[in-house]
This record gives sequence, C-alpha cells and structure tokens, in this order.
Amino acid sequence: MDSSDLVKGLARAGAGIVTVLYFARLREALGRDVEQFSLPSGVQTVGALRDLLRARGGAWETELAAAKPVRVAVNQTMARLDSPIGAGDEIAFFPPVTGG
Repeated sequence: MDSSDLVKGLARAGAGIVTVLYFARLREALGRDVEQFSLPSGVQTVGALRDLLRARGGAWETELAAAKPVRVAVNQTMARLDSPIGAGDEIAFFPPVTGG
C-alpha cells in the first residue's frame, strides 16, 4: 500500500479528503497537476473551493480569478460553482477547450 492508497481509503472513510486536478495552462501556472487535502468544514461547493484556492495568492489568485475562463468537473461530470463537493470527490479545474 502506498500513500495514495491511504489517502483514498481515508476519503472513503469520510475523512473529508478530496483530490484536486489541474490541467493545461493551470497545471503549468500553478506548478502541479494534482493535490489531495482535507476540506475545511465551510467548503461544500465548487465555488467555495475555488475561493479557498484563490486565497493562496499569486498565480492561484490570478489563474482562478472569477474573470478567467475556467471549467470544473466533479467526479468527471461537468459542474457549476454551486455544485456540492465532499469527501472522496475528485475535482478537476481546466481551461475551456477550443477547436479550430
């Protein structure tokens, strides 16, 4: 069992741990593609999580600003800022995809 198995087990046990994924320009600007952490008690929606991450300042505040186009998926389903999140969820942040 490695540490990711432990985190997944804690999340299933209701420890409030979520996995947050960052893609494309967000991954590059924030310097990471994934992190796992325990949600503070007041963070129950995608919007509240985005605000929590923005509060880190610097690139976090810039890249996740309300004016920046960022899409979100919860457990691989497109989500809105008022979508609920909780223990064991996977939340992915990514820029909108354009074609051409």
